[in-house]
Formats: sequence, C-alpha cells, structure tokens
Amino acid sequence: MAVTFSDLHTEQGVKSVDDHLAGKTYISGDQLTVDDVKVYAAVSEKPRDAFPNASKWYDCVASHLAKSFPGKAVGVSIGGSAAQPEAPAAAAGDDDDDMDLFGDETEEEKKAAEEREAAKKDTKKPKESGKSSVLMEVKPWDDETDMKKLEAAVRSVEMPGLLWGASKLVPVGYGIKKLTIMLTIVDDLVSPDNLIEDYLTCEPNNEYIQSVDIVAFNKI
Repeated sequence: MAVTFSDLHTEQGVKSVDDHLAGKTYISGDQLTVDDVKVYAAVSEKPRDAFPNASKWYDCVASHLAKSFPGKAVGVSIGGSAAQPEAPAAAAGDDDDDMDLFGDETEEEKKAAEEREAAKKDTKKPKESGKSSVLMEVKPWDDETDMKKLEAAVRSVEMPGLLWGASKLVPVGYGIKKLTIMLTIVDDLVSPDNLIEDYLTCEPNNEYIQSVDIVAFNKI
C-alpha cells in the first residue's frame, strides 16, 4: 500500500514520519530502500529529539549514504521557503509536498512479477511419478508344472503403471525350472509386494505359481 507524507519541511510533516517509523527501522520493509532516500531528501534537517524515531532513522540513512559517497562534502544551502530540492512541476491540483513512495510499475518489475507467477504455476503442476525396473523370480510347484501356462498366468496380470518385459526359464535342479521376468512399474501406481501377494500368488494363478521373489529393484 502506497504511503504519502506531506510538508516534510514542517514539524507536522516530520511528526508524520516519526509516527510511521514507530517500531520500524526503515520506511519500507527491514532494509534501506529508495523510499528512505526520497523521504530523507525531503526532510530539511535532522529531526529534533522530540521525534526520536525519525531522528534515529535520519542518522541511519545518513550513515549509509556516507558509505556510498565517501568524498568530503563542503555543505550546500538551498534557497526558498523550504530547504528541500525543487521538485518537477506537478499536475494541476497536486500538492508539491506530497510524496507517493510507489510510482508506476517499471518494465523490469512487471517482468519479475510475471516470472514469479510462472514459478508459482510450475510448483502447482503435479510432478511426474518415478519409475522402477524390477526383476522377479517365479517358482513353480514341481517339475510337472506347465511353465508356459505359468508365464501366461504371470502376464495375465494387468493394471495401470505395470509393463511386463523380457523373461527366460532358468534350470533349478531335478528337472525344475524357474521363470525370471523383468517388469517396469510406476512407483505411485504399483507396489511389487501388493502385486505378488494379491495377484501372482493367489487364485487362480497359485495353481501354477508356488512363490515369487524380488531379485533386483532399481529406480529409473
């Protein structure tokens, strides 16, 4: 919200600054800004002790300006009824002593505001869920289990986020083979444990499948 100070060459004007600075260090926010420099330039001299907030603020701004302009000043007197720089001619009906601390928004400020809004929109976009590559071992009941039907039972399980990949039969011993099969899952949609317990090792698939083990699990 814009702040306006009037007649800063008078005690009434300085009092308005003093009241505004109650509990504050600077005119706007918690750091020195161009607002402070504008008001400082409009105040003709250091406020009296009767205005402690304004007096402390005046010294603070003067200290910052001294660091920015280290050259030795010889002193300047400005003529006129009010000891302050002459302001450009104002529009009809405007008070020359009124100061609007917030002028029209610059192109740079508009661009920065647009970038902030775009960043906010990006944070609201749902992030794409991660994927994982899983290698499973599927074991039959015995050497009489039809491994083609076992693999068909495995691949019959379908759900969003599940993609079956390459497979092969690996001899275990005593004529028994196990099925190793790759699958890719979307992490937020498919739980490997749920896939095994609720689909692969329950009816009707448990007619062929004795057990399923996760051999490898890698994030993609």
